[in-house]
Formats: sequence, structure tokens, C-alpha cells
Amino acid sequence: MFEKAIQSYLKEKGHNKINLKAVLFDMDGVLFDSMKNHAKAWNKAMSLYGMNLSEEEAYMHEGRTGASTINIVCMRERGFNATEEEIKEIYQTKSDIFNSLPKAEPMPGAFTLLRNIKESGLQPVLVTGSGQLSLLDNLNHHFPNIFQKEYMVTAFDVKYGKPNPEPYLMGLKKAGINANEAVVVENAPLGVKAGVAAGIFTIAVNTGPLPNSALLDEGANLLFGSMQELADNWNILRNDLI
Repeated sequence: MFEKAIQSYLKEKGHNKINLKAVLFDMDGVLFDSMKNHAKAWNKAMSLYGMNLSEEEAYMHEGRTGASTINIVCMRERGFNATEEEIKEIYQTKSDIFNSLPKAEPMPGAFTLLRNIKESGLQPVLVTGSGQLSLLDNLNHHFPNIFQKEYMVTAFDVKYGKPNPEPYLMGLKKAGINANEAVVVENAPLGVKAGVAAGIFTIAVNTGPLPNSALLDEGANLLFGSMQELADNWNILRNDLI
């Protein structure tokens, strides 16, 4: 069912097989239905500073550092980058708005998939641009006994955010594996681009408002319409991957 996509990846990368040992997960929009809150927060925060960042455009910037997103909008709207002070102020405003919104729920299908992966002896690895200090507690609350701190890549572990491959290369390093021993699960164009650039078989889940082409055009090897759909098909996919 998924063999064509797998064979295409193997041929392109020059590997004999995918010897699956770990699954590298993005967080926002993959494990939690949180991207709509991020999009609202970005839209409101930028408007308070006289700039326009639509909610849909926010999805296109998902995975970038906050400073990078702010400067892209500043350059477009004002013709120059924001100062360090402005970046801190705008990002703090965005964070305050985000924290005032209702807490995001786990993505339907995510825990089922994570449990299946863990029980089959594969290593779940978190690769997120987030730097929130309560990250592990939040993950353990919603997905108990799944994630371990030593298998998490956060904003504190990397110099460059997505679409740079560094976060996913760091994920491979923490898991002690090669690119053809993992798959990436991503919902964002920049995240897909990062996974592909790291040489990893990259699965896109389109959990937001963007067209499928936004993910496929960045090189996603497979695309599912939801985490539930991926969870429902995981056993078949895993058998094709190993």
C-alpha cells in the first residue's frame, strides 16, 4: 500500500531499506491541536504593532523561531528588521495572548499511535521548536510513559530552527541512529522541509487549513489527512517500513 513511496525514498537516498528504530514527532499540530491558538496569537499580536500576519500565514511560518517570524513580517510591512527589544516585546505579547486562550487538547489519534509505537519496541523522539519549561510535565500528563527527557529536542538544543535540518539531525543523534532508521511525523511545511533535508522518510499529517500541496511540495514522502488516519494505518505502514 505504501511501498511505492518507500521505494522512491530508498532509491533517492541510496539506502537498501528503512531499518525502523525510532519515530520523530513534531509537537504543535501533531501531538496537540495547538496550532490554531498559535495562529490566533500571532495574528492578534502583530496587529497590535500595526502589522498584518494572517492566521493562515502563521501556519506557513510554523517551526521558525519567533524572532525569524517577526523579522519576516517586519521587513515586508516596514522595510526593516525589528530591534532586539521589539522582538522581545512582540514575542512576549504573542506568548501572553497564546497563554490566555483555552488549553489545546491532544490531537485525536495521537495517543493511540504513540502507545502502538512504544509497545512495538520503537523509540518515540520529540523534535519541537518550543522552549516551554513545562514541556515534559505536559507530555507526561497527556501521554504517560511515552517520552523521556533524553529523547527530546527543544529550542534549547539547537542553534537553527526548522526548516534547517539541525533539529531532526539532533533527534537522530540523541536516539543514536542513522537517517534510514527513523521516520518523521510533521504537520508544517517548514517541518517537512527540515525532515527531508535531514534525509529522513517524512510523513506529513495535514491537520491545519493549508492545501495538501503545501506539504507535498516540500518533499513529504507520504501524506495523511489526520493523526487518526495515520494511527489507523500505522500497522500496515510499519510492516512496509521494516
